[in-house]
Amino acid sequence: MTKPLICSPNSRSNVRITVRHSGAMTYDLGHHGDTEVAAGLVDLAVNVRHEPMPRWLSEPIVSSLAALTAYPDDREATTAVAGRHGRDPGEVLLTAGAAQGFVLLAQALRGANHPVVVHPQFTEPEAALRHAGHQVDRVLLREEDGFRLDARLVPEDADLVFVGNPTNPTSVLHPAAEIAKLARPGRVLVVDEAFSDTTFRDGVEGEPESLASRRDLPGLVVLRSLTKTWGLAGLRIGYLLGPADLLRRLALAQPLWAVSTPALAAAVACASPTAVAAEREIARRLAADRAHLLRRLAQVPKLTVAGAPASAFVSVRSQGADKLRLELRERGYAVRRGDTFPGLGADWLRVAVRDTATTDAFVATLTTVIEEQQA
Repeated sequence: MTKPLICSPNSRSNVRITVRHSGAMTYDLGHHGDTEVAAGLVDLAVNVRHEPMPRWLSEPIVSSLAALTAYPDDREATTAVAGRHGRDPGEVLLTAGAAQGFVLLAQALRGANHPVVVHPQFTEPEAALRHAGHQVDRVLLREEDGFRLDARLVPEDADLVFVGNPTNPTSVLHPAAEIAKLARPGRVLVVDEAFSDTTFRDGVEGEPESLASRRDLPGLVVLRSLTKTWGLAGLRIGYLLGPADLLRRLALAQPLWAVSTPALAAAVACASPTAVAAEREIARRLAADRAHLLRRLAQVPKLTVAGAPASAFVSVRSQGADKLRLELRERGYAVRRGDTFPGLGADWLRVAVRDTATTDAFVATLTTVIEEQQA
């Protein structure tokens, strides 16, 4: 068993949620990939699919604009999402983007005694916890272990645990059985599956390793997003799946009419059999594009890929990656810095999976920049 590395940052967060721990490393938990993107740059920093919206999705959204004089009614969307995952509607809470779900959990569960976030992962859960006044412990997964989860690393007394699957930024897909070991009475286990619909495995009908339909695990809350595959970052639509009594507590922390009418229309459309089938096909194509990216990155000198990527992005390590990122910007490419993720550092970058032509052009530029820097 690997010895757990548990960090307890001592400083209180400021409005940017910048946290220094062990007196050495500072993490800007409020930094996200969209801040890397600027006009004229090829966007490899944001993990949102860049393709035209299908008519079965765009038409309901556009049609919903005629109903904006009425307050949003989320009943149809809630029922549709519940049906997709084989759940009761009471086990679904729609949110204004998945990120709102982290805020609701942090605010509604202020009584948690020992919140733990498994890193490296999306920084918003820890940022939301700190904004709500929680003292947060970190469990840091290690590169030498492929950034894979070992449930034994999480302290027994942790009563609020956050883990991503597949994990942003490492793109590692943890076995559902390993995550399930973390569930127990008296603990809320939050699994961020914002990228679950991007995963694919030959011979598996649905999303490999998803816990979205599991109703037997105590305290399990699964967080989902419609942003990534369907390019809806600006619409803000996501949802939580979990025990009805717990979701009622979270709903009390949510503003009235939190999800807009167009976002609700998107939720209904994306829960349909047509949408689910389309997602599986997109995930299959994404797997091929990701494999191509990994083959090309394997040829880049002095570059290491994190773990076994399974989602719409990969993380890579290269000495001097902070300077590398800036030089790539000068040459037309935006990539995500890695030093804001606890457990990574200044030698890390995150790169979105794109079509093979974009990948080939990017990797050629990346190789040239690395060779020039090492000359």
